[in-house]
Amino acid sequence: MQRSRLLAVTLGAGIAPLLAVSLPAGTASAHGYISSPPSRQAQCAARTVPCGDIKYEPQSVEGPKGLRSCSGGNARFRELDDDGKGWQVTTVSRTATFNWRLTASHATSTWQYYAGGVKVAEFNDGGARPGSSVTHSVNFGGVSGRQKVLAVWNIADTANAFYVCVDLDIR
Repeated sequence: MQRSRLLAVTLGAGIAPLLAVSLPAGTASAHGYISSPPSRQAQCAARTVPCGDIKYEPQSVEGPKGLRSCSGGNARFRELDDDGKGWQVTTVSRTATFNWRLTASHATSTWQYYAGGVKVAEFNDGGARPGSSVTHSVNFGGVSGRQKVLAVWNIADTANAFYVCVDLDIR
């Protein structure tokens, strides 16, 4: 009896590593967010503003394309939609540079920027896969004052997008 248990444990220990490497890998839940000016996700990750789970994975605000919320419709990150949470506001000129930190590369259709609910810029990547960072220079035209800017990274080969909000004072 002892011997058969020992044999079973030994076989199990030998087979477990083979099973682990032969099983399909799960999908990564890491993708991208704006690091500067500091987005709401970046402020959570830096512990500038007290937040829940988003502080551990600021790159994971993903949802169906076409939404206009900071949380991307993800209830787990709904605090990003709370305009009264005390988000730090960054003062910028009429043209601002947005730096994205990407933790997974996706074929990209477009990057869109909205201020006051109006699209102020769109960059078409035509399916290209960006590297670990992307920079856009956005001209806000006649938009000024305190604005919540919604940035959307539309993925080319899925129905999803990544959502980021940045609080700005445009002068």
